[in-house]
This record gives sequence, structure tokens and C-alpha cells, in this order.
Amino acid sequence: MKFTATQIAGILEGEVEGNPQIAVHKLSKIEEGEQGSLTFLANPKYTSYIYSTKASITIVNKDFVPDQEISTTLIKVDDAYKSFSKLLEYYDKVKNNKIGLESPCYIGDNVAYGEGFYLGAFSYLSDNVKIGDNVKIFPNVYIGDNVTIGDDVIVFAGAKIYSESIIGNGCVIHSGAIIGADGFGFTPNEKGEYSKVPQTGNVILEDNVDVGAGTTIDRATLGSTILRKGVKLDNQIQIAHNVEIGEHTAIAAQTGIAGSTKIGKHCLIGGQVGIVGHITIGDRVKIQAQSGIGRNIKDDEVLQGSPALNYGDYNKSYVHFKNLPKLVNKINNIEKQVEGSEDKR
Repeated sequence: MKFTATQIAGILEGEVEGNPQIAVHKLSKIEEGEQGSLTFLANPKYTSYIYSTKASITIVNKDFVPDQEISTTLIKVDDAYKSFSKLLEYYDKVKNNKIGLESPCYIGDNVAYGEGFYLGAFSYLSDNVKIGDNVKIFPNVYIGDNVTIGDDVIVFAGAKIYSESIIGNGCVIHSGAIIGADGFGFTPNEKGEYSKVPQTGNVILEDNVDVGAGTTIDRATLGSTILRKGVKLDNQIQIAHNVEIGEHTAIAAQTGIAGSTKIGKHCLIGGQVGIVGHITIGDRVKIQAQSGIGRNIKDDEVLQGSPALNYGDYNKSYVHFKNLPKLVNKINNIEKQVEGSEDKR
């Protein structure tokens, strides 16, 4: 798949400076650019590489003026970084634009799908599944009974979507993700044995939710586990039953959220964070990596530690943590001096 400088400039609303017909077929870092590749320059620290790069085309800001000879063709735009990101999105869309049903695959009764549909080999669509337009389902995907999938959704190879789940428009579900497995619900009897509590709810992903590889989102015991629009989940995250995550919250890898916890909008949660069940976390909360959250959190708090403290308080306390051996020695010396003074009396 090749694109000329003129075609790329048209996509980005940019201006070509150099050979408008030169073509590229791959992407590269500016310092590793080679013939036929496209790169970009956004960080001034990398400016020197534009004079040595062998990339055929380089996206730059409009105010960039070379002070020595260059061989690469320039495409000048308002914001090189944003334009390159836009191009990556366009490239991904073109790359994943497969259409048709591969064989073998299984399609159950009363299944409906829209235009531009792709179903990869060895995938399984159960009964009463409803799928929108331009949905791409890659090989070895399982979709259970009565699942609804909106428009422009991508489900990568090996993902599993259990029955009754609802997937909104523009969602991306990566390989190995499991949507709608049973919540962790068991009740002990008088013998100390556990009986399973039926998990009869579902999972709802609103529009433009991204689910990372190996992430699991459990169905509700009753009602729904809900990820509101724009939520972004990294790889290997556990979302328990009846959790609700607010709009545009982003969560990094290996975080675990216990049942029935409510998380607000625009939160940022670092990797390996542990959050207990049945609490409420406000809007715009920031939680540093490896923190443990065991209480309700108000809007706009920034937290670190386990159990988590206010971020500023944690950093002040950490100064003392590092100096504990010195402080202990100092206290021991003071005690010896006091004891020595008392012995002289």
C-alpha cells in the first residue's frame, strides 16, 4: 500500500515542500528512516536527524525552516505530532478494512449484521447476535447469545464476548479480552463450603471504549457492569461485577477493581492499583501506580501509597521514610547521652 506526498498532504491539509510524487509504504522513526518510509519531526531534540534521515517524507510544523540541505520531502502542517497521530489512525483504518466472511466460521440463528462486515475464520456467532455497520471481527472470536454490537467496532483475534453484552459504536476490543464472564460471587454455608451466586446481569460498553489485551470485565450479579463512553483500559485489567466507570477515565495495566465500586469521569489510574469494592471515587481523581484504595475518594484528589495518602502528604512522608535509619541512630545517640548524664549525677 503506497501513498504519495500529495495524497498524504491532502489527508492532513498540509503543504508539500519537495517532490510531490514521491511515495511511501511504511512508517519509521526519524533517526531510523529509510527510502520509502514516512516519519515526523515534532520534538526539537530530534532536529539534527532531519539532515541525515533517509526517510522519503517527513511531516514537520509549518514554522520549520531547514538551515542546511535536506534530502527528505517535507509536508508542513500546523501540528506535526497531531498530524502524524491522525495519519496513524488513518493507516490503521485502511489496514483493518477487511470485508467478507472467511471459512470456516459459525453463524447461529437470527444473526444480523450491517454493511462492511468482516468475520475472520474460526469465529463463532451465537443466536440472536446483532451487529452494526463496518464491524471487523478477527479470527477465533467467540460472541455469545443476544449480544449487540454497534457500528465501527473492532474485535481482535481471540477475544470472547459473553451473552447479553452490549457493545457501543467505535469500541476496540483487543486479543484475549473477556467481556461478560461471571462475577466472583460465592456464598459460604455452615460447613465452610461455597455455593455459586448466579450472575444474571450483563456488561455494557458505551461508545468509543477501548479494552486492552487480556483484560476481563465481569457481568453484573443483577443489572449491569458499565463502562461509560470514552473509557480506555490497558492490558491485563480486572473489572469486577457491577462496577461503573465514568466517561473518559483511563486505567493502566494490572489494575484490579472489586465489585460494585463506582469511578467518576476523567480519572487517571496508574498500573497495579488495587481498589476495594463498594466505594465511590469522584471525578478527575489521579491515582499513582501500585496504590491501594480502600475508602471513598472525593473529586480532584491525587493519591499515592498503600493504603493511599494524599499525593503531597505521601511525598513529604517519603522523605522521612528514606531517613528512618539516620533518625533511629540519632534517637539512640540522644538516649545514650541522656543515660550518661543521669549516671554522672
